[in-house]
Parts: sequence; C-alpha cells; structure tokens
Amino acid sequence: MGDDVAVSLELSNYELLWPASLFISEGERVLRSTGPWQDRAIWLMTEALAGTTAVADFEDLPNHTAPTSDPWANTATGWGTKRAVMDQHDWFTELIRRAPELRHAAAPRPYWPQRRSNGLTHDGSTARDTRRDFTRLIGEFADNGYLVEVFGEECVDDHSELPDASEVIDRRLGIPDLWPLTPETWDEDTFYGLIEVFHDLVSRPRTRRFHSYSGCGWHHSEFHNGPARVLYRWRVNQLLREAGIDYELAAEGEDLGRLVAVTDDARSQLVHRALNDSPSDTSAGVRHAIALFRGRDTSAESKRSAIFNLARILEERRALIKQHLGKDEGALFEIANRFDLRHRRADQRGEYDEAFLDWIFWWYLATVELTDRLIASRSLA
Repeated sequence: MGDDVAVSLELSNYELLWPASLFISEGERVLRSTGPWQDRAIWLMTEALAGTTAVADFEDLPNHTAPTSDPWANTATGWGTKRAVMDQHDWFTELIRRAPELRHAAAPRPYWPQRRSNGLTHDGSTARDTRRDFTRLIGEFADNGYLVEVFGEECVDDHSELPDASEVIDRRLGIPDLWPLTPETWDEDTFYGLIEVFHDLVSRPRTRRFHSYSGCGWHHSEFHNGPARVLYRWRVNQLLREAGIDYELAAEGEDLGRLVAVTDDARSQLVHRALNDSPSDTSAGVRHAIALFRGRDTSAESKRSAIFNLARILEERRALIKQHLGKDEGALFEIANRFDLRHRRADQRGEYDEAFLDWIFWWYLATVELTDRLIASRSLA
C-alpha cells in the first residue's frame, strides 16, 4: 500500500460574514465545549458564513464520536493508496485554524436598475438610507436571537408576559415608543442614541433548539454579550463608513460602545497603546481624557479638559521627561501655560482656532505614550 493522503479543506467555497478573529474565538470555544458540540458548530457556521455550503459539507462528514458498525468508516482504499477521511471534528478544527484565509462576503456588483438610476428611488428618497439599513441590521440580530436576553422570546408552551421592548429602550434612552423601529420618525439624536443603546442590549446565544410543536420555531439560550458586541460594532461601523458618516463605535476605553470621531489608523493605534499600556496609576486619567476628546458631543471646553488631564499626567512625569530631553522639557509645558488651556490667567491667549486643541491633544497623548514606554523600559532594566 502507498502513503496516506490527507483530505484537505476547500476554503474557496466559503465566505465570512464575521470578523475572522471573532469566528476563531467562538469556534475554539465550540471545540472546547463538553458534550455534543456539533449543534453549536452548525449554529456558528450558520451565523458566521454566507450561505449553507459549509453546514452541508460538515453534515456530510462522518461523526467519529458516535458509534458505527462500518469497518471502513475511517478509510477508503484503492490500488496503491490509503486515503484518510476527515471527520467532523478534524474538518471543523481545520476550518477554524485556517479562518484568516477565508475571504469576506462582498455585496454584489450593481444590477441594471442601480447602474441606470439617478440615485433616487421611486419615492424620491436616497437609494441608500442609513437609518433603514440600521433597522434591517437590528432585524437580523433579532432574528438570530441576540435580543432574547432582554426582550424575551415567545413560546407556545410558555404564557408568561414578555418584557415591553419599548420600555426597555425608554429606560436607557429616555424616549418612548421606539419599538418596533420606525426609522422615518427619527431625528439624528434618536438615530445615534439607538445605535449606542443596541450595543449594550445585544447578547449572542451560543446554543439554540428547534421547538416543532405548533410551528413554535427556534429557542435560544446560553447568552454572552462579549462576542455580540464585537460583531455589532463591526457591522455598525461598516454601515457608518459606507454611508460616509465620520463616527464609529469605540472598541475600548471609558467610552466603549459609544460613538466617537473617526481618526486615521496611526492615531487609532496611538489611542490603543495609550489605553492599554498606561500604568495603573494614570490609566483612569488617560481613559477619561480620550473619552472627553473623541466623543460625538465633544466641545472646545471638553477638549480643553482632555488636554488638562494629559498635562497633569505629564507634570507628574516632568523629572523623567527632563532626564531624557534635558532643558528642552520646558517647551512641552510652555504652550499649555501660555495659552488658555490650564490656568486660565488674564494674560493667557484664548482666541485661536479649535484645530489648535486637536494638535495639542495628540501631541500630549503621544508624549504620555512615550513616557509609558520609558517607564516600562526602566522597570525592565
């Protein structure tokens, strides 16, 4: 007999609907779960991969955790070759391991009516209405059980009263009668408020069971808000980006799950390092400064407060800065002291463009991050 030939996974047939990192983390959790795991795997693939191809391929494979009387269940033989047959566990393990190789599902290229239209629908509205897109997105989350933990779920065998979804939202947002969603009635504040509220409401069900009696349908359980919020931020930020809206849901910091101003990749990485690498004695001040500066409702006054918080941290580290910059360290504080930022003296300058506040904030935040690295390197020496 010849050498064994491993059956490989054909990834070109599958497309991701999720961030690859989230699919991997949830897939690894499925593989670590005790007891029957196949239903969890199927539910994950149903959510995270486009179409039904992956689930069909998975279900066609042998399940070697179940007893079988077939002596050839693990191999198929032929002249000169012994071929190893991949079982469900091996197949799913490889799918998760190779998830970074999967391509993301893309929207189809425009069809004839879209290519020939002037961008307006028959009723005169724009072809891409972001509020309606958001409503459809929430509908998808609801259909997949992501709101069951807070809104409840109907069952023909359970006649207990469900929570009032409008009241759930009203208690958080202070606006009544928002459920069911009616996007044509929202002003901008309501729309953005709902984006933030649903970030805090979604929770992913990791298991589901089908209740066939009287056509009851799927029931969801084992909820976890962590992966749900990661997915929600990813989907909503895609929607906002495609609509040309310069806000995104923050993925970390004091303003986690709140809309913040979009920045370039370099500044986003600076914020990430400042939030995650600051020593414990200054991390709260850094988080508060970043939240003050980048919030959707930020003002010149809140930007001044953000700069003041960073300047206070740098003041505490002045000896360290002087050690590395020498006499030039005074220049770092001169602007904050001479302009209307910290002390608010009569001789300070106060009439300058708000862009100055942006510049000084990023300069000070970069300096805080630099001193973080200096402190970390000193502790390792």
